Amino acid sequence: MENLGEVATHQRTLVMGILNVTPDSFADGGEHFVFEDAMKHGRLLIEDGADIIDVGGESTRPGAERVSLEDELDRVIPVITELRELGAIVSVDTMRSEVAQAAIGAGATIVNDVSGGLADPLMAKVIAGSPQIQYIAMHWRGHSKEMQSLAHYDDVVREVKEELDERISELLKAGIAPEQLIIDPGIGFSKDAEQNWTLLRSVERLQLLGYPVLIGASRKRFLGELIGADQPKDRDHASLAITADLARREVWGVRTHSVKPHRDAIEVIEELYF
Repeated sequence: MENLGEVATHQRTLVMGILNVTPDSFADGGEHFVFEDAMKHGRLLIEDGADIIDVGGESTRPGAERVSLEDELDRVIPVITELRELGAIVSVDTMRSEVAQAAIGAGATIVNDVSGGLADPLMAKVIAGSPQIQYIAMHWRGHSKEMQSLAHYDDVVREVKEELDERISELLKAGIAPEQLIIDPGIGFSKDAEQNWTLLRSVERLQLLGYPVLIGASRKRFLGELIGADQPKDRDHASLAITADLARREVWGVRTHSVKPHRDAIEVIEELYF
């Protein structure tokens, strides 16, 4: 597989299309829960030009209950297997080492862990034992039921950067290679609206850590608060503005619910600036 984390001089910002195989995700819960619906959406993401498809079987929206290991496996593995047969590059969105291992066996080449390895101490071992796999480590302070109560910072950028740096050090000590790592500041996870905006304004400071940066801001509540959009799908234009700005700043990737508009916006930025 092409190592999506290796950036020479300039690489177009990649688009990671979201495929939630869940009944309760905040933006599209239940729409792709049935296998046939999930695959229909997966094919659309491929047709629209997704560089990566991120398959998740557990909602991480604020307040969400955790699902069982068995349910998560049943939701994601058949979809990952089918997407790989279609030639897609697939990421699994999971905090569980068992799901990561099974997804790798099914053909996933990226593990997107919103806990950065904190939720499951065996995750680092799985990734270190799979050197061909890339690992997205997100800034995380706690599970969905408690995370919003943990949004306390004196300097959100400095503290997120320091906590990510600490996570990186622990992951490297566990045997994960530097070229496997991608980092994510965790927009919306243990952050309030202003903290999210502050992080987005300061992406360059996170890039100084020396690792590719993924941003997931698509349809999130802080965008709705700004533009007065209660429904997640009504936040797509605001999400697109974020992607265009991030592409201008050469962020490695954006995680989005819709793909084609974001690919188009990135192409415009490429033509204008690179």
